[in-house]
Amino acid sequence: MFKLAENKTTVRTEIVAGFTTFFAMAYIMFINPQVLSQTGIPYQAVFLATLFAAAVGTLVMALFANVPYAQAPGMGLNAFFTYTVVFALGFSWQEALAMVFICGIVNIIITVTKLRKQIIVSIPESLQHAIGGGIGIFVAYLGIKNAGLLSFTADPGNYAMLGGSDPATATIVANSGIVPALAVFDNKAIVFAVVALIIMVVLVIKKAPAAILLGIVISTVIGIVIGQVDLSQIGVSAGVGDSFRELGTVFGTAFTEGMPGLFRDATRFPLVVMTIFTFCLSDTFDTIGTFIGTGRKAGIFDEKDMLSLEKSTGFSSKMDKALFADSVATSIGAVFGTSNTTTYVESTAGIGVGGRTGLTSLVTALLFLASILLAPIIGIVPGQATAPALIIVGIMMMSSFKEIKWTELSEALPAFFASIFMGFCYSISYGIAAGFIFYCIVKLLQGKGREIHPILAVSAVLFLLNFVILAVI
Repeated sequence: MFKLAENKTTVRTEIVAGFTTFFAMAYIMFINPQVLSQTGIPYQAVFLATLFAAAVGTLVMALFANVPYAQAPGMGLNAFFTYTVVFALGFSWQEALAMVFICGIVNIIITVTKLRKQIIVSIPESLQHAIGGGIGIFVAYLGIKNAGLLSFTADPGNYAMLGGSDPATATIVANSGIVPALAVFDNKAIVFAVVALIIMVVLVIKKAPAAILLGIVISTVIGIVIGQVDLSQIGVSAGVGDSFRELGTVFGTAFTEGMPGLFRDATRFPLVVMTIFTFCLSDTFDTIGTFIGTGRKAGIFDEKDMLSLEKSTGFSSKMDKALFADSVATSIGAVFGTSNTTTYVESTAGIGVGGRTGLTSLVTALLFLASILLAPIIGIVPGQATAPALIIVGIMMMSSFKEIKWTELSEALPAFFASIFMGFCYSISYGIAAGFIFYCIVKLLQGKGREIHPILAVSAVLFLLNFVILAVI
């Protein structure tokens, strides 16, 4: 069914990859409820919605597309949902869910009509390599941050608190006055993170079987021994019935309450359209960037797949099916009660250990379902144990940079901004935006405007419009 031999992989490798991907992204089941529950959605309902959206979306990716990508509600998109759409713009969380559902439908339409595939075709090869390397920077930075190896200092008056006035629960937003630095190695957690990273490096360099997953397990055991892991949380989740009752109050409210409220006031219609547009733009380019950056590098999408983007119709290639699976997942997530479900860049952790087919995704999806009862056990795996996996995978992906002609400034400029903004802005889509915009600027300055693909030019204009909208609202 999964064509393991054809993809040069084995059942064991795929299972290990599925576990690795799951543990690399398991944090979302705890973080997403923390963010979205601030809007008024019941915490336990969001917890179950996150698990079901991740499981269903990843199952579609596994069984329909047969690719090793996992899906879950996206970080960044959930923050936009909470702090911009609900807090800043004043929409109810039910109305915000309705907009997420519409975003999923729009993405399905542009996938079925080949527009989404044509966007990929329009991206020059140099920028595709830059996106791959940029995702490497993004993933490695994510790992370094999760490990707690960075500290940030914000000058007084250069930050604001969203979601309340209590620094312990509010989200802090700082401007460029914030300064990053290496954390001081004066506590057990940071030292533990360094030890976990060294263990992972040793296992990878020595090419130990299932090195990344083994590193996560060994580091977790060490964390237990030194008291860095809280074993008191182990046990079957209490109140599962209560959680399902809460989910019942949220499930489908995107239709029953969200849709009617969304279009009740005609004066809000332009704002509704602009907000849906912002949701769609970020979701679309996050996914496209992940597929291009990882699929091309790992050989998941071969030249035949890339060629089919230009000539095929329907769902004749893995890329077609993967894009469709990603589109469907967003609408499914909105029905359950969570923000945009998207393809996770942490899938690179499983791909890095050899995952090549939908069997990897199937394992990850089943683990998300099992988490309904096993969340406390899964929750003991510390971020310091999974962070080294992201760092190692990020390093591997940065090899894409060698395909870029850095001595030619016209090629280097767009590649630089695409990759650097992707990592430092903590957003794949913003990195792609920077790359597109500077690519167009360079070509126009060279008098080669005709070389700009029309879709890329339109995309660059839409990104600029998106930034204007965000500035205005």
